[in-house]
This record gives sequence, structure tokens and C-alpha cells, in this order.
Amino acid sequence: MAKPLAVVTGASRGIGRATALRLAAEYDVVAVARSGDELESLAREVQARGGACRPVVLDITRPDDVSATLSGIDAQVLVNNAGIGFLKPFMDLTRDEWTRMVDVNFNALFDVTRALLPRMIERRSGHVVVIGSIAGRSAFVGGSCYAATKHAVMAFTECLMLEVRDAGVKVSVVSPGSVATHFSSPVGADWKLQPDDVADAVAHVLATPPTVLVHRLEVRTLTAPKKH
Repeated sequence: MAKPLAVVTGASRGIGRATALRLAAEYDVVAVARSGDELESLAREVQARGGACRPVVLDITRPDDVSATLSGIDAQVLVNNAGIGFLKPFMDLTRDEWTRMVDVNFNALFDVTRALLPRMIERRSGHVVVIGSIAGRSAFVGGSCYAATKHAVMAFTECLMLEVRDAGVKVSVVSPGSVATHFSSPVGADWKLQPDDVADAVAHVLATPPTVLVHRLEVRTLTAPKKH
């Protein structure tokens, strides 16, 4: 029998890549990102491990392209992972940086989820996982927009969960602390989470029994940041 399908956005690197690799043992993966070369590299690695991965080059901030590319895909799992952050004081933040964060981190959730959710509801099974952040319940200097988008993610996932759970569809948010990826500063990489740690958390959420939902999962490193 064919494996169920998992769509992962932001799959070319970091948490998205690690999640695609982690899920490929149990799912056929549709890997979505803007970088074709990095997606092809991911697909080759998945194939080398005996899995299947279809690269999809897509800018998820373009609603028409998202609809045309993803609508009708019969996905059992959607991992909304794509995200960006310009972490700087509000007065240094440009309007373009603000708009880009809102478009990638939040607005794209509507388009990607709206494209794939109907088949889950029709099938009466499926799981939408959103990669949030501890910033979604806290504040920090330089996070005026980034933290705001992650607060919005928390509200979005909880509302969506309440709307679709009677249709048999699960909605979860996995919120990591600092992760050692291209996204963050290399400073402190020795104490940060690794992308594989977050991928394991996603797999844990997905592996729950049909009648069990882990709606919110916060993942931290056990090692505290070093004080300077």
C-alpha cells in the first residue's frame, strides 16, 4: 500500500528539512520551498534512505500559485514550517521587513492550509501541524513583528482546532526555543536545540492515537544559555 502523504513547507533547510527526513520513513513527502537545488538535494537524501520525496518549488506568499500548486493534493499531514525573522529594534525595522514576516509567518498559513484542509475534512482524518515559537507567548527586545506573528500563530491554531476537530482533523502547534539553524545567530549554537530535536517533536505529535490530540507542545534545550 502507498504511504500517506505529508506536505512540509520551508523544507529546503533547517527544521523543515529535518522534519521531511524524519517523516519520510512513514510518509511520502511533498517538500515545498523556493530553492530548487536544495529541494533536489533533500529528495536525493530521502531516496537514499528508501523513501519518496517530491520537490515543489513554490513561493508560499503568492496566493494564486499556492492554490494552483497545492489544491487537490490529498495530504494526510501538513507541516506549516516556513518562517523568517528580522530581529531588530522596531525603529530599525523597515516596512518591507515587517510585511515579509507577516506574509511568510502568518498570511501564508491561510493559503497553504486552505488549499489542503478540504480533503482532510472530506476524508474525516488529517493533521495540521504549525511550527510556532516560544516567542508566541513571550516578548523580547527586537521581536516586535516576529513575536507578533508567532502570537497570531497560537490564536490561529487554537481556533482552527476548535473548528475542525469534530471533522476528525487534528491541529497542533510545536513551539521550540532557540534552534541552531541558518535562521538564528551562530552564537550559542552549543546550547541550542538541533533541527532534529524539533523534527522528533513533530513526529511525536503525529504519532498519537486517533482519539488523542497534543494541541500544544513546547520544546526547549535542557542546557541554559551561558551568561557573559
